Amino acid sequence: MIDPDDLAHCRAAIREGSYSFHAASRLLPASVRDPALALYAFCRLADDEVDFGTDKPAAVLSLSERLDAAYRGRPRNAPADRAFTALIEEFEMPRALPEALLEGLAWDGMERRYETLSDLRAYSARVAAAVGAMMCVLMRVRDEQALARACDLGVAMQLTNIARDVGEDARAGRLYLPLTWLEEEGIAPDAFLSNPRSTPAIKRLTRRLLSEASRLYYRSEPGIARLPLSARPGIFAARHCYDAIGRRLARLDHDNIAHRATTSSAHKLGLLALAVLRSVNVSILPMSAVIYAKPLPETAFLVEAAAHPTPDRSTWSDPLLSVLTQLKARDTATPAE
Repeated sequence: MIDPDDLAHCRAAIREGSYSFHAASRLLPASVRDPALALYAFCRLADDEVDFGTDKPAAVLSLSERLDAAYRGRPRNAPADRAFTALIEEFEMPRALPEALLEGLAWDGMERRYETLSDLRAYSARVAAAVGAMMCVLMRVRDEQALARACDLGVAMQLTNIARDVGEDARAGRLYLPLTWLEEEGIAPDAFLSNPRSTPAIKRLTRRLLSEASRLYYRSEPGIARLPLSARPGIFAARHCYDAIGRRLARLDHDNIAHRATTSSAHKLGLLALAVLRSVNVSILPMSAVIYAKPLPETAFLVEAAAHPTPDRSTWSDPLLSVLTQLKARDTATPAE
C-alpha cells in the first residue's frame, strides 16, 4: 500500500507539472486515482529529468537503476520511487510496461529522429501508450480489446503533445516530425531547427499530425465502455482535455511556433462535465465495431505484456539493454573520443 506522505508528494508534483492529467484524475475513484498519481509522478519526473537535464544519457542510466531497484523491492529513498514500488507489488505491474517507457526515454537521450509516422507511433507507444496500458493494470483490466484502445488513446495524446510543441522542441534542438514528411515538403531538418518559422508547410504537417491523433481518439472511445464504470469519467476527461489542445491549435491556424496551445481552467471544467455525461452515454449506446480492431502494430507488444504477464525478468530485455549499452558508451566517452 502506498504511504500517505509519499502519495501527497506525488499529488503535489502532478498538480504543478501536468494540469491536464491532474484535472482528469479528479474524476477517477480513489482506488484508481491514488496509484495513478503515483504512477504518473514517477513517469513525469523521469520524463522531466531526461527532457530538461544537462546530461541526458546519464539521466536515463540513473532512471534504469531506479527502475531496477523498484522491481527488486529496494527503491531509492524518494517519495515517487517508494510509491511506484508499492504499486508494483500491489497490482503485479508487468515489468515490460515501464521498461517500454524507459526505452522511449532512452531514445530521447540519444536524440533519435523518426523517419516515418510508424516510427513516431513506435516512440509514442513507449512514452505514452505504455502509461495507458499501466493505467488499465491499475484498474485491474487485462482485457485485450480494452488494452488496445487504451494504447490508441496514449498514442493520440502523445501526437497531440508533439504537434503542440513543435516550436518549443525546435528551439531546444529536438525534432519529432517524421523526416519523410519534411522531405515531402522540401524542409531541411537542420535548417528548420536553426530557424524555426511558422510556414504553410509546417502548418500542413501539424494539421496532418493532428488528423492522425483524431483518428486514434475515435478508435479509443469504445474501449472506455470496457473499463469499470467509476473510472470512465476520468479517462474520458483525459481524452477530451488533450484533444482540446489540438482543437485550440487549429484555432490558432496551426501556428505552433509563435504559440503554445493551452486550455483555460473554465474550459477544463466544462470538459470534466462532458466526461461525466459521456461516461453514462457509452454505457447505453451500442458499441462501435472499432472495439474489435487489432491494436496498432507499434503497440501490440504492450497489449500482449499487460494481457498475458510473465514472471518478471531479472535482466533487461534485449532491445532495452542494447539502447542502455549505447547510452553508457556515450556517457563514459571522453571529449577526445
